Amino acid sequence: MQGKRILLIVGGGISAYKIPQLIRLIRGAGAAVTPVLTASGAQFTTPMTLSVLAGEPVHDTLWDRNAEAEIGHIQLSRQADLVVVAPATADLMAKMAQGAANDLASTLLMATDKRVLIAPAMNVRMWDHPATRRNLATLRGDGILTVGPGSGDMACGEFGPGRMAEPDAILAAIRTALAEGPLKGRHVIVTSGPTHEPIDPVRYIANRSSGAQGAAVAAALRDLGARVSFVTGPAAVPAPQGVEVIAVETAQEMRDAVEAALPADAAVMAAAVADWRILNGSDQKIKKGDSLPSLQMAENPDILAWISRAAQRPRLVVGFAAETQDVVAHATAKRARKGCDWIVANDVSPATGIMGGTENAVTLITEAGDEEWPRMAKGDVAARLAARIAEQIG
Repeated sequence: MQGKRILLIVGGGISAYKIPQLIRLIRGAGAAVTPVLTASGAQFTTPMTLSVLAGEPVHDTLWDRNAEAEIGHIQLSRQADLVVVAPATADLMAKMAQGAANDLASTLLMATDKRVLIAPAMNVRMWDHPATRRNLATLRGDGILTVGPGSGDMACGEFGPGRMAEPDAILAAIRTALAEGPLKGRHVIVTSGPTHEPIDPVRYIANRSSGAQGAAVAAALRDLGARVSFVTGPAAVPAPQGVEVIAVETAQEMRDAVEAALPADAAVMAAAVADWRILNGSDQKIKKGDSLPSLQMAENPDILAWISRAAQRPRLVVGFAAETQDVVAHATAKRARKGCDWIVANDVSPATGIMGGTENAVTLITEAGDEEWPRMAKGDVAARLAARIAEQIG
């Protein structure tokens, strides 16, 4: 980030208290920060604080006679290497989605020709509101990058998604947005982890998956400059920083999240999606003393087959096949059946130690045939796969 310039727009929310730390981190990484403070943001932090930490004047009005004599808002919007909005309130997101330009912040966002990264922050009900979801979809479609929000306790006393990402996570997203790599400007969807299909409030059916390989793939693509939408089930391995994390539980939620993340240049379907769900699940815990339950099963959505034939099909669709016998034969048949471009196949028999382990041994199945890779760390498998993806779509 040495020599880069960040235009930092500070919205009005309690999470603005984290912005001084974010400025310290950005400057510590070698980049310069130009702060823009909205009127509502000034209710939570002060121009003096931001100016001292940034080492630059704070811009807070569109009507600065000296700056606007030289069309200052245009210069600010073009001099930056990246525009960051943190916290990105529901109001700011709505303005961005609708193209409003009635103050300095919104005018800068309309006038910039640089990439924009937002860190949403708002009450959980506001985050879940249909208007916010529509605005978010519009912004993603316009190429706006996002980081967070996270889930947790809110200043308002509620709990759930809507907390602004922590400064170190925002810094990681900034690094990714500024990265010069073969996948810069490309959008890749990665699914990871298992899905959980509820039987009752305390029981579920699932596949055995730690999410380690999917998380490693997402990180490797991020490191090559891609914007990564990481759709993850309840995995044991944490999601990497610098990617957009979309947490889901069931197969249907995963399919919906993948659809919402489109369009994309590539999709890597690494999740271990449960093939079936329970039709007659209970909303109360089934007691052991009750009669033996008879579970009615139904097939879950086939996400790989669906995206391989979707109207907004990515240029490259990569599936995964976890097999216990005849690995290459089953994976080759799966590639043809699903309609995807590549299959990453592996033997997950208990004796291999791969399921839940730190290493993997895969065979890449393509139209050209099968290519066996040596056993290696999952991070190395991910780096090799990401490099191949970059060759294909970079």
